[in-house]
Formats: sequence, C-alpha cells, structure tokens
Amino acid sequence: MTTAAAPLEYKVTARAVHGDVAEVTAAQAVVPIDAGWATPSTGAPGPADLLGSAFAACMLKNLARSGALLGFEYDDAHLEVVLHRQDAPPKFTHIEYALRISTDEPERRVELVHTNLRKFGTVYNTLAAVCEVHGTVTAVRRTQKKT
Repeated sequence: MTTAAAPLEYKVTARAVHGDVAEVTAAQAVVPIDAGWATPSTGAPGPADLLGSAFAACMLKNLARSGALLGFEYDDAHLEVVLHRQDAPPKFTHIEYALRISTDEPERRVELVHTNLRKFGTVYNTLAAVCEVHGTVTAVRRTQKKT
C-alpha cells in the first residue's frame, strides 16, 4: 500500500498601514503592494497584477521543469499575460497568454512543452478551473534572433 505525500503548504503574510504602505512577504521576498481603496495608485502591483504574476511565474517555472525533464533546450522566454475581469459579479472571465521561447527545437517538441505547461501547472490548472485560459507558445528560432 502506498501513501500519498502530504500536500505542500505555502505561507504568505501581508500587512497594511491605513492610508500608507502595504506589503506581502512570500518566501524570502517582501513585495510592496497597492492595497488602497479610492486613493491614488502607489505604482505597486495590486491583487489582479499579483494574480497575473503568479500565473506567469507558474508558466515559467513549468517551462524550466519541462526543459529539465524533456531535455528541451531554450535560451530564454518572454511571456505576456492578460487577465480580463468583469465588475458584476466581480470575477475574472478569461486569461490570455503569449509565450515566446528562443529555441531551435522542432515544432512538435514546442507543442509538447505547451501541452505540459497546460497539464502540470498548479496555478494554471487552478485558474483554468474557474475561468477560460488560453494562449500560444511560439518558437523564435535562434537564427532569427541574430538578424
């Protein structure tokens, strides 16, 4: 009989001083956040920005995982994520992404990586369970980058 591993836990703490600063501590990083209401923007990321950032971090971390597990070689990656929200009721309706990977891998391997990003991303799958998530992965050939 096998036993399942205990689920991982992630602890995030946050603090706000009324009318002043707000910050989140995650892992070893302190991130200033915009947690004000009806106040001028602080320029720091707000909740929607942080959700989009978590999605992007998930995709890039999973790309690194795919690189290691599949032997997928790439130089760098650029990801753009757009979250669409509605006001009533307040929720995100869909998420779009465009990932550009600098690689000379064949197109079928690029598609395999895209499949893995959709299949094994924790944040990706969590968000896909509550709203539509779709996007593209495009290979930018290394020879094209040099021109």
